[in-house]
Amino acid sequence: MNIDSILKIFVPKDHSFFPLFESDAQNLVKAAGLLRDMMAGTDSAEHERIHKEIKDVEHIGDEITTKTYEQLNKSFITPFDREDIHELTAHIDDVVDTINGIARRIFLYQPMKMMPLYKEMAELIYEGAKEIETAIHCLKDPVANKAKITRVCGIVTAIEHKADELYFAAVAELFKNEEAPKDLIKNNKILELLERCVDEEEDVTDTLKTILIKMA
Repeated sequence: MNIDSILKIFVPKDHSFFPLFESDAQNLVKAAGLLRDMMAGTDSAEHERIHKEIKDVEHIGDEITTKTYEQLNKSFITPFDREDIHELTAHIDDVVDTINGIARRIFLYQPMKMMPLYKEMAELIYEGAKEIETAIHCLKDPVANKAKITRVCGIVTAIEHKADELYFAAVAELFKNEEAPKDLIKNNKILELLERCVDEEEDVTDTLKTILIKMA
């Protein structure tokens, strides 16, 4: 047992991280919910309004990330390894950034038609965000909540697999049926970002798995 492990036994842990984790997860769910709303409609004015809201949410996420890193720099004993706190925060930030990127492109590109898959993928992103929120809440006692967190990780992995299948099917359909080069490029880029977003949610759960392994 190294000195850090010994210290963690006898020195009280800094619990100031947990409100930041939960705020970050709630912010992620809000961004994902707004994206889902955006994909459900076709009105350009509504898309503009939602894009602005998502941009504001993304800025809030950046503030939470900064506060978490600042807390990490001044904390002597942390709830779990520093690199895992940094990675968890960074991955959540990546998801929110990508959601903002999707919304920006929908607003700027104004595709001639919204592919049905957009709505399906946005729903999967929202489902993944809600599962992540559940797991983050369980981090207050990861050992006692190991089964719940593990279950969440499995669900998010299943969501990622489903998103992959939808993505490749949609890309094949797009290149087969879309004759307008501009719309093909626009839709393909949006599809890529939607698929990446689900991948980044799985990155969050990969970090959660690492935390569980180290806490065992």
